[in-house]
Amino acid sequence: MENSALSYDVIVVGAGHAGCEAGLAAARMGCRVLVLAIDLDKVAAMPCSPSIGGTAKGQIVKEIDALGGEMARVADQTAIQFRTLNTKKGPAVQSSRTQNDKNRYHITMKAVLERQPGLDLKQGMVERLIVENDRICGVEDHTGLVYEAPAVVLATGTFLSGLVHIGFRSIRAGRAGEFASYGLAEHLRSLGFSLGRLKTGTPPRLHRASIDFSKFTPQSSEENPTPFSFSSQGISMPQVPSYMGHTNARCHEIVRRNLEKSALYGGVITGTSARYCPSFEDKVVKFPERDRHHVILEHEGLETDEIYASGLGNSLPVEIQLQVVHAVEGLEEARIMRPAYAIEYDYVNPVQLRPTLETKTIRGLFLAGQINGTSGYEEAAGQGLWAGINAACQIQKRPPFLLDRSQAYIAVMVDDLITRGTREPYRMFTSRAEYRLMLREDNADLRLMEKGHELGLIDSEKVRHVRELRKEIDSEIRRIRSIVIKPSEDVNRYLESRSSPAIDNGIHLDQLLKRGEIDYGIVRLLAPPDEPISRRAEVQTQIEIKYAGYIERQVREIEKFRHLERMRIPEGFDYEKVHGLSKELRGKLDAVRPANLGQASRIDGMTPAALTAMMILLKASPPEASGS
Repeated sequence: MENSALSYDVIVVGAGHAGCEAGLAAARMGCRVLVLAIDLDKVAAMPCSPSIGGTAKGQIVKEIDALGGEMARVADQTAIQFRTLNTKKGPAVQSSRTQNDKNRYHITMKAVLERQPGLDLKQGMVERLIVENDRICGVEDHTGLVYEAPAVVLATGTFLSGLVHIGFRSIRAGRAGEFASYGLAEHLRSLGFSLGRLKTGTPPRLHRASIDFSKFTPQSSEENPTPFSFSSQGISMPQVPSYMGHTNARCHEIVRRNLEKSALYGGVITGTSARYCPSFEDKVVKFPERDRHHVILEHEGLETDEIYASGLGNSLPVEIQLQVVHAVEGLEEARIMRPAYAIEYDYVNPVQLRPTLETKTIRGLFLAGQINGTSGYEEAAGQGLWAGINAACQIQKRPPFLLDRSQAYIAVMVDDLITRGTREPYRMFTSRAEYRLMLREDNADLRLMEKGHELGLIDSEKVRHVRELRKEIDSEIRRIRSIVIKPSEDVNRYLESRSSPAIDNGIHLDQLLKRGEIDYGIVRLLAPPDEPISRRAEVQTQIEIKYAGYIERQVREIEKFRHLERMRIPEGFDYEKVHGLSKELRGKLDAVRPANLGQASRIDGMTPAALTAMMILLKASPPEASGS
């Protein structure tokens, strides 16, 4: 192309949470990047819940930060409420969640992109991809303008053939009030990709002055919350409460009487709904024994009167929505500023992707976010970071960036998608991570910052701090394990104050710390270190000592897991040669083309006998055939 201004290393299509992380990662790694958004006023928009994090999602946000991504920092700068979920449970399932000023979030993230060296942010709708000899060469927008690049990341969100439903009224839109992308969806089909149809939705927004908040239970922000980002020094935004209420039998009866008017139950919607985030109609139909469901009211920002009514999402006509809202205690006079709606959209079956999120059929084309069938800002951002890093690695002829299921929640998600695919919106849960005790929020920097530094996304000072923290923790664990506490009146008085059994003989301090009712305070009292250690080191020391037995067990399980992961399967491996495989299983293996025996073991329908047969054949193959 004669005009070099239209030539880039990496082009990112879409500027939602996936697109922002992809573009920033590639640019920070030294690539010349173009990020194209349909509407620059919607960069990093929060079209649904004005929040970041939540169960398992908080872990993803921390991992994004540890690898050099941006979501955590912007979340901290724009958070108007902080909460830690599952505090009564163990550290493996505790997750942070912020409620955010959604407009500030958009403005802050957009400013980060605009100021990032090597990154151009432009408005445009991509209609088709430029592909030559199964290799991406660029994109063409709706004006006919062509941008060249050897790597493209598609992060299209809900915009592929997006259709918004309010009752039986259907509007072509990627989100309410925004253009949908129909040309690109058709073009992907013409390139041979298998596309499916999914459905999600969003609840109504209510005017704050029309709500009787006295009928709801306030939930305040935590005092002195821990920020999402390991580099944030504190929280500066004013904190506001959310409000908990409930639906009732009258609400449910209104829905039941009007189900045929719902787009979801009236036969208008064909896409598969999110199982784990059902609409209100779905709750009424699928849980008839429940006489109430949660309604949570959240501020959309500090300078707006819009209130997000979580729990009331539906696809009913507006006049029915009003009846439902007014039936909720405290919302009798509520005014709807924006109605609830359902949206269905196309997605690409993710089994068509490599572990890098590059497509198997077109080199240099990567997919990230809801186009892969996921649901949630955090899942999208994690994939965007992963795809952006790998696009840059490919351009720079570096080895691909890959983590396994024992190293990160993001890796669990990617492996789930490319191995099993999805027929419904995929959402991350702690239960999906078999090694979740090792993949805690609190240790994401200890797990991943070194890798972010190797990629050029984390600076040397942050890595130095993490290395010092690791040394501090290891030294304190060794010290505590070497100390014997002898019985005394003072010791047993302290134990009694914590409802802990007294001791009659000497006991190692780490054994006392393992008791459920005892915390690191016993170390400060009975055997403090010569020099006080950091609060982070105290927390990590306590967790690693308390859960030492479980951690050691998971370490052994991880080694077994990695044994299978190390057994590579060559790209051209012929599954017809494996005796004992069913026709169905051969079909699945051919579709997924697993990279190693570990991935093959996670394909639905895989049996121990089939896995053993594959292992025998791979061991009999010469080294070059096994990819080693």
